Amino acid sequence: MKQAIESYLEYLVSVKNSSSHTISNYGKDLRQFVAYLTPPGMSLPSLSAINHGIIREFVAHLHEQGLKKTSIARKLAALRSFFKYCVREGKLKESPARLVPTPKLPKRIPSILSAEEMNSFLNHLAEMGGSLPKGKNKSKTERSAAEARALPTEPKLREEGLLLRRDRALLELLYAAGLRVSELTGLDLVDIEQKERMLRVTGKGNKERIVPYGHKAQEALDKYWPLREQLLQSSGGYASRTATPHSEAVFLNYAGRRLTQRSVGRIVKKYVRLVNMNWDLHPHSMRHAFATHLLADGADLRAIQELLGHQSLSTTQKYTHASIRQLMDIYDKSHPHA
Repeated sequence: MKQAIESYLEYLVSVKNSSSHTISNYGKDLRQFVAYLTPPGMSLPSLSAINHGIIREFVAHLHEQGLKKTSIARKLAALRSFFKYCVREGKLKESPARLVPTPKLPKRIPSILSAEEMNSFLNHLAEMGGSLPKGKNKSKTERSAAEARALPTEPKLREEGLLLRRDRALLELLYAAGLRVSELTGLDLVDIEQKERMLRVTGKGNKERIVPYGHKAQEALDKYWPLREQLLQSSGGYASRTATPHSEAVFLNYAGRRLTQRSVGRIVKKYVRLVNMNWDLHPHSMRHAFATHLLADGADLRAIQELLGHQSLSTTQKYTHASIRQLMDIYDKSHPHA
């Protein structure tokens, strides 16, 4: 069974071209299933010995452990995909996971900021200029391990608040192009056509798409480029010794290395605090806002699907529900007989 799992993960890489995030999570889920099947003193049963009853017991065990329904559903999806692969490869006659029901998940409508709120947030960052409010600079304890290794010019960068230029550029681009955070951090210089204001974005499954962005994002990028060069120089030649990926990355950290997805999440939270907004804002919220605001202004759902890089239109349609909810909120507040 372990060999079958490793073959399946290799299949996800070489044939399905799945994202590294999917492969990592499915690998963890399948190994957790193996661990469940092999308590102390027990040997791992053969692949053909796994039946739907064992998988049901595993799901019940996850419930007892207090896992969220969404996490259980993902683990079950990993098992379904794995056993389907085994059937296709002739290792099994039928999938033992096909009769196991998925936990019923609540329908979630994403919380979306209005266009006015998003404009206010981004305009506030633009008004800060090149410096953060007094006393708001990032403390040493808040910095990541990579940032802690940054070199001589870092204190100067921090004191002058110059990283605000980088942060404003990445926030503007997240909203302007509706990017996933992985797509933002994966951007290289060659992916930006500044004259036409176009991005070549590599999305899930390494699928490429072309996405436009606006003049405000370009203005923020123009102010960021000199700082980017400074960040490369502050790395003490690190970036110059490695041709890729850091030296080609659009967004860099203190050490002149490619910014991580986790760092982008921290940056979003940081500026929400700085502008004193009581929002539960994260990078994906800006992608939701991008789609919802386009839809509210009359953009075609198919066009939004292309811009977001969704494979299925049903995934894009959740933004319709978000817009309807906002319309209902406005109706309830405004209509005299609501």
